Amino acid sequence: MSIRIGILGYGNLGRGVEKAVNVCEDMELVGVFSRRDPATVTVDSGAAVYHVDSLPEMTDKIDVLIICGGSATDLPEMTPKYAEMFNVIDSFDTHANIPVHFANVDAAAKASGKIGIISCGWDPGMFSLNRLYAASVLPGGKDYTFWGKGVSQGHSDAIRRIDGVIDARQYTVPVPEALEQVREGKNPELTTRQKHTRVCYVVAEDGADRARIEQEIVTMPNYFADYDTTVNFISAEEMKAEHSGLPHGGSVIYSGTTGTGENVNTHVIEYSLKLDSNPEFTGSVLTAYARAAYRMNQAGDTGAKTVFDIAPALLSPLSGEEIRAHML
Repeated sequence: MSIRIGILGYGNLGRGVEKAVNVCEDMELVGVFSRRDPATVTVDSGAAVYHVDSLPEMTDKIDVLIICGGSATDLPEMTPKYAEMFNVIDSFDTHANIPVHFANVDAAAKASGKIGIISCGWDPGMFSLNRLYAASVLPGGKDYTFWGKGVSQGHSDAIRRIDGVIDARQYTVPVPEALEQVREGKNPELTTRQKHTRVCYVVAEDGADRARIEQEIVTMPNYFADYDTTVNFISAEEMKAEHSGLPHGGSVIYSGTTGTGENVNTHVIEYSLKLDSNPEFTGSVLTAYARAAYRMNQAGDTGAKTVFDIAPALLSPLSGEEIRAHML
């Protein structure tokens, strides 16, 4: 039986999930759910489009709802709400607020007997796993995470929600000197500001107060306040011509040691991603975890989960025998 998937939200991430679901032989896309008028939403795969208000009527038709909203305001409300009805997945990426978000989703999912997997993607998500693996293998070491150069969807979305902003792209850029020191195993002490810079391109409404918009960006907590941030105001034409792609990537680098005294050896573990399309890759991660959510709930598990709680075999469409024979 195919796993029946619903997609809530049809922006860049929703389209990425759609592409991922449509190449999974064990899944079927039931439909896309939007806050917009369904008649105005054109879906690439031709899947059915419904208004979000119809979701309560679909509880017997959807096995996993993949929620493709923004972390700033959408997911804190949507994920607990729909965990009361469905197994849900989200890509919540405001790291500082993950504990509160987890608790809210956990309460809703346990009450409904569903699974709610939060913070799936590559960071948080795949990078989180690699931080945990490395720290477990080499306890007492030091981990570093570098993002970019690339477009952050969450940060770009946060800018677009500022009054007077029409469109925005935010690039996260590693500081080259810091990256090189870490790769050499020097274990430098680096502040947030010393590791990355943030470069923003903003299309503002005619007559908008650009000074206010810039100030709101550079002082935004959890997003920009701790970084050297540059804001560039450009035209919509420039945005389309020069910033229409959504590349991203980065590295998790961990330095640790084995041995004692004069017999200490240093080890550097690095996991890197180079992504042509951030939303398509993130959508693929969400889709794999949707498979795990379905399997876990079928086995009777409930409540909120993160990538730390889920066995890798649950992500794969292959059988245990196939995984052991070809990947172990």
